Amino acid sequence: MTEALVKRIEGAWAGRISGCMLGKPVEMMSMRAGFDHLDAYLRRVDAHPLRDYVPFEADEPQLTFPGCWFGRLERSEPDDDINYSVLALMMLETFGEGMTTADVARSWLRHLPLGATYTAERAAYRILLERGHEWFPEGHDPGFDLAECADNPYNDWIGAQIRADVYGWVCPGEPARAAQLAATDAKLSHRGDGVHGAVFVAAAGALIPEAPSLAAACEGALDFIPADSEAARAVRLGLDLAGRPDGDAGIRARYPELSPVHTVNNLAVVVWALVSHPDDFGAAIGDAVAAGWDTDCNGATVGGLWGLQGKAIPERWTTPWAGRVGVGLAGQSELKLDELVNRTVALARSLSAAAT
Repeated sequence: MTEALVKRIEGAWAGRISGCMLGKPVEMMSMRAGFDHLDAYLRRVDAHPLRDYVPFEADEPQLTFPGCWFGRLERSEPDDDINYSVLALMMLETFGEGMTTADVARSWLRHLPLGATYTAERAAYRILLERGHEWFPEGHDPGFDLAECADNPYNDWIGAQIRADVYGWVCPGEPARAAQLAATDAKLSHRGDGVHGAVFVAAAGALIPEAPSLAAACEGALDFIPADSEAARAVRLGLDLAGRPDGDAGIRARYPELSPVHTVNNLAVVVWALVSHPDDFGAAIGDAVAAGWDTDCNGATVGGLWGLQGKAIPERWTTPWAGRVGVGLAGQSELKLDELVNRTVALARSLSAAAT
């Protein structure tokens, strides 16, 4: 636990935030208008291949979040991908490795605004409010079986996968611990492939610091999800297509009917983009976003995993948001990158000490 840890954690936060900000303004374009519209827009504004923040064109109504456009970034704007990473950090600081799914539920009620949740998380939150006691302090029964929260029509969508990153960051070299933490969190709202995607991302993050390559880390993370799951097949598809510039087309061909925010299609994109560009951060997050579907989530996950290598994130990605991290949690609106890095490093060290 030395300077290398600090460098990796800093890279993970900076990479995750930069990837999220790259994908955020085209998320609705991708989901509502589709890949062809996104691809045509990027070509029209001379941003294909995508290797910098997205340019603005006045006549494009599907482009959203002006604070994330090229030349307009002053901070990272609040986003659920970053909210969940900060919340995971907070929960581990409070509950440690013994964190339970009930602790996750309590943390949502205390810190996560309902309006900042979507699909499976919002459905689970509503069940918490409708079925549970109005407030259940630590050590008290929630009033019903929390597993019911995952009984929702979105429980194999991407939400748990975007909540998992920090569990891998703070368990370097210990993928089983990372996987268990991610599963504990994911099970509040997800089942099946929804949980498997989260576990894979956390395990891969834990393996990257010691693996010989990003591909090897992804291969190793497969050991923590069922081999016959669709999530595992999506990972293997991403690995098989790695290095092919048209790999995203192969992924779209495999999953033509899935929701833009399903776990498995987006997981395949994450693996393909990440493993294709181990030495080029901009290409990794750029290809992840330009592939479409859940652009901010995929950019964020690829960026965070890429940063765990300890390689420097180019300043053209970090300088525009100046270390200012917008947050949409109760009582918090903006944090500093340095603060998040220091807290995450301290947590990783304390978890490692507790395990020895």
